[in-house]
Amino acid sequence: MRVIFRIYGSVQGIGYRWFVRDAAAGLALTGLVRNLRDGSVEGEAQGGKKAIDALMLKLKTGHPLAVITKAEVNITEELAGEKDFVIDSSRQER
Repeated sequence: MRVIFRIYGSVQGIGYRWFVRDAAAGLALTGLVRNLRDGSVEGEAQGGKKAIDALMLKLKTGHPLAVITKAEVNITEELAGEKDFVIDSSRQER
C-alpha cells in the first residue's frame, strides 16, 4: 500500500519532517517527506496497511510542538525499489 499525505497547521520549523522520517522508519515504511511553500508538509509512504495506519495516527497526534489543522491522505499505486524513508529538502511549488 502507498499513500500520499499532506499535513496542514504549524508543522514547519519544529523538526516535523525528522519526526515523520523517524516514525516511518520505525514502522519499516519507505518513502519521503518534504516541506511545501504554503507551510504544509507532504509525503509519500509505502508499506503494510497496519503500518500506514499507525504512521497516520502518529502524524496527527505524536509531535509535541505540532498543531495539526487538517490531514489529507490519498491511496496511490505502489512503487518498487525504495529502500528508505528520506527527507526531501527541496521546497516544492504548490
